[in-house]
Amino acid sequence: MRAEGLSPLLALGILVAALCSSVHCLPEDGTQEDQCKAVPVDDHTLASSNTDFAFSLYKQLALKTPNKNIIFSPLSVSIALGFLSLGARGPTLTEILEGLKFNLTETPETEIHKGFQHLLQTLGHPSNQLQLSMGNAMFVQEQLKLLEKFIEDARTLYASEAFSANFEDSDAAKKLINDYVKNKTQGKIVELFKELDPLAKVILVNYIYFKAQWKTLFDPQHTKQAEFHVSENETVEVPMMSIGGLKTPYFRDEQLGCTVVELPYSSNDSALFILPDEGRMQDLEAKLHPETLRRWRDSLQPSLLDVLYLPKFSISSKYNLRDILPQLGVRKVFTLTEAELSGITDTMHLAVSQMVHSAVLDVDEQGAEAAAATGVELSPRSIVRTIVRFNSPFLISIIDKDTQSIIFLGKVNNPNQA
Repeated sequence: MRAEGLSPLLALGILVAALCSSVHCLPEDGTQEDQCKAVPVDDHTLASSNTDFAFSLYKQLALKTPNKNIIFSPLSVSIALGFLSLGARGPTLTEILEGLKFNLTETPETEIHKGFQHLLQTLGHPSNQLQLSMGNAMFVQEQLKLLEKFIEDARTLYASEAFSANFEDSDAAKKLINDYVKNKTQGKIVELFKELDPLAKVILVNYIYFKAQWKTLFDPQHTKQAEFHVSENETVEVPMMSIGGLKTPYFRDEQLGCTVVELPYSSNDSALFILPDEGRMQDLEAKLHPETLRRWRDSLQPSLLDVLYLPKFSISSKYNLRDILPQLGVRKVFTLTEAELSGITDTMHLAVSQMVHSAVLDVDEQGAEAAAATGVELSPRSIVRTIVRFNSPFLISIIDKDTQSIIFLGKVNNPNQA
């Protein structure tokens, strides 16, 4: 089996599989049965919307960075946008929720938030065999008064922590936020924000950390250097893991020209590996839909693989989602004149000035370790910012104030010339 095309889709399989695995209701206040009855959005609807969003975002990332590794957490981005939408109003709110692939005529906003609440509660209590932690936080400019309803909904629905920050000292604020994310992701996401807007007033953060062990481990002694076909004309050497006589769910999809293998973890979770035939990667990417994933999962059958080869690797990515989400219809929240986030505070008009996402994935003989974080920076939209950089040829004129006479006039074409 050739290994081309495994890396970009591997992370997607891992993260989407978590959405589609069996979900158990968890008691918080009241009995387990009461909690299950209180869930307004069924798991299938939420998983379907999240998977649709995951594939849609993947396609945009693939377009933006063709022939590059891709790793991101669609769940982190979804939850961050859901968190942000608590404070959105009007068309801005509609764009965010429809961008997340929810049908608002079938699923009201309140049910969407409760669906995310249930998802956070469920995934927040993993088994002993799985390390999975996720959470939300908001960092708020000192003295900025947020609306009580936003604070309460953030705490109740998204279990968000709240911290005060001094964004006027942007370096200190950046360190506070980056250190928080680094700690929550076990040191995997080191620098979520490279820069902060000095006018920023609120930062919303979502983080996810995942670590699981394969149910059947790879023997490190069987890991050998082998060829990995990056493209028709490029081949590289990689450490290739292998395992023989493995019985695991398998499906050969002749319709889409790909091979699907499911590797279970020691917990009930699993990773899907999708290997397209040579030259079929772009065609496969175009056909990534929730129905495709459902068909794969329904078609997987326990099969005996004589030998399975899988590269050992570590990949990471960083994205500016402000450049990507407008392609999915989420535009107004980034627009200074149109963003409507009055549900967060009534003391100023805010817009999203920056939305960043970082992710990392390590796969070895023991299992997989992954982490991701999404940061949403909110700055005043009523302030008009003027930035001028004299970094190209310019004219200079020195004028006498009393007579308005031009004393000197010139052009600077090369500042290094005497």
